[in-house]
Amino acid sequence: MTKKIKKISVAFGSSTIELDIPERNISSVILPSEPEKRKEAAFLVKKALENPINSRRLSEIINPNTRIVIIVSDVTRPTPTAKFLPLLLEELYLGGAKDENITIVFALGLHRNQSAEESRKLVGEEVYEKIRCIQHDTNRCRHIGITSRGTPIEIFEDVLDADVIIGTGSIEFHYYAGYSGGAKSVLPGVSSQEAVITNHKMMIDEKAVSGRVDSPVRQDMEEAAKVAGLAFILNVVLDSKKEIVAAVAGDFIEAHRKGVEVVDSMYKVPVEPADAVIVSCGGFPKDINLFQANKALDHATQAVKEGGSIILVAECAEGIGNQVYECWNRECQNPEDAIERFKQCFEFGGHRTAIIAKVSKKFRLYLVSKLSDEQTKTAFFIPMPDVKTALSAVLSENPDAKIHLMPHGGQTLPVRKNN
Repeated sequence: MTKKIKKISVAFGSSTIELDIPERNISSVILPSEPEKRKEAAFLVKKALENPINSRRLSEIINPNTRIVIIVSDVTRPTPTAKFLPLLLEELYLGGAKDENITIVFALGLHRNQSAEESRKLVGEEVYEKIRCIQHDTNRCRHIGITSRGTPIEIFEDVLDADVIIGTGSIEFHYYAGYSGGAKSVLPGVSSQEAVITNHKMMIDEKAVSGRVDSPVRQDMEEAAKVAGLAFILNVVLDSKKEIVAAVAGDFIEAHRKGVEVVDSMYKVPVEPADAVIVSCGGFPKDINLFQANKALDHATQAVKEGGSIILVAECAEGIGNQVYECWNRECQNPEDAIERFKQCFEFGGHRTAIIAKVSKKFRLYLVSKLSDEQTKTAFFIPMPDVKTALSAVLSENPDAKIHLMPHGGQTLPVRKNN
């Protein structure tokens, strides 16, 4: 009797990997329930801007003398800023806005600076040429208060100098802020290092997980954004092809929550935990480095039984992606070491080593990437040259293993049926 084989393709950087897997081992392919018919992105964005949630239209908020700051996502995010920025500017021009009074700020948070070429690509050639585009600088932040949870509210001065602050971005699951988008463009987007680190310390709270708006990290972000004066947001929801399928605009909390409803309906998927999971981040830029790729791993843990295996497929063309994370990986000899160190000392970047250390004690972690074997092992993963070899390793231990496939691990959030 011949084995029935199913061909599955998973994204790896900007390419795809074809995988042959015996049908009898497939438990399910965890996919988002995306709209079959897509409305034009321009139509969705325009409609959102014309019908803002709990807010006046931008064209009614501003006048020809208003100094405007538009905060946009950096290169590590899949947000198609260049697609919606011209429509946002159109709405501003309707209210008489002048190009010389508009500044676009790239929300780097604590990420690396971008090249001029990357910035140009993110906003589009035409916008880059006519409007002042600058990058967030953590060294040029002003202290304007403190949140009820003790986070200093320290915002990039160019943002604070504006009369109207507009946040843009995409809404998807976030592993400790619950969701991206909304207030996140202010904190961590354009905040000081001290503010970001203090806010991120709350990630060890049990509510600080994907898919929860009551994450203390998000609540803290929203408090800071309110004090900073975030006046308006334009956020989009993307499908697995990175196309815009929904847009929300208006009040930075209420509009955000409308977007969250869309994300939940598309990407929360009920599952029975299986013996193993093969998870891809969904390709570039979600697997640009291991730091970003770990988000897909977080989601995959919900779909596998304790003691099971997770095969993470992530190119990691830019390596580990965070110096502190890399340093902790090298210095922590074993998972226990990393967990203990994290309890003694919170260091942003090091939190990733501690989180993976915890996960590696529950599951066998395989990694298919461009990282060296040494980098992979110190990050508590088992290096694998390709998915086929990793799959063979799982099946040699348990030939009857039931395996979930997650081709869009960064976007899809399995929800355990027994919860």
